[in-house]
Amino acid sequence: MTDFLVEAQHSVSHPLPPKYVIAPNGTVKLRICFNWSCSRREIMTFTPDDMARLKRSIATCSGKSLHDRLQRVRIGIQQMELLAQKYQPLLGNDLAINDFETGLDGRMDCVDNSSNTTTYLSILRDIGELNEWTVSTPRVRNRLSLTAVHWTAVIIDKESGIPWSVDSWYRPNGHLPMVMPLQSWIEEKKGWEPPFKDLNPTPLFTHELCHTP
Repeated sequence: MTDFLVEAQHSVSHPLPPKYVIAPNGTVKLRICFNWSCSRREIMTFTPDDMARLKRSIATCSGKSLHDRLQRVRIGIQQMELLAQKYQPLLGNDLAINDFETGLDGRMDCVDNSSNTTTYLSILRDIGELNEWTVSTPRVRNRLSLTAVHWTAVIIDKESGIPWSVDSWYRPNGHLPMVMPLQSWIEEKKGWEPPFKDLNPTPLFTHELCHTP
């Protein structure tokens, strides 16, 4: 089942709220957006087989440590992005940041990424793959700056109460997002630098993300 339609198009300055439906048979119909500031929106459908494969990928990291719990989040977002690209190949044109994708159909800025990531996180929660986390609303930093304003999706660790940034903008579509405590994100720390580098590896094989066998 690959139901697909285009919604009315206009740009927005903040992330869109999640829009999706999960059917009793496991089918997921959801809205994604792209082409910067959600100027293009499409409804697509992920099949029960799609979602079953996604769950198997997430289960690769089964440990209870914070590291493994965060890797499950990262894997889930990566797999959702790959599914979206399966049904809309233009998303393969999305590159890291925005420097080299001007004018490319499928490009995504932080509004697109935080919108889609929040939708993906909400779906993962509702299918039971995000039990250790609460999905929050996206957060912004440097709101009043035309060049430095930036949005991120946010989850909250139920165990500690600490909010975490899940930021897909720094990686091309279909890659693992960056995670770090939200306060560090607000302070513009870099996910690929210490002390967060270990939380954001990009290995060739999924099992290499995990700290527990």
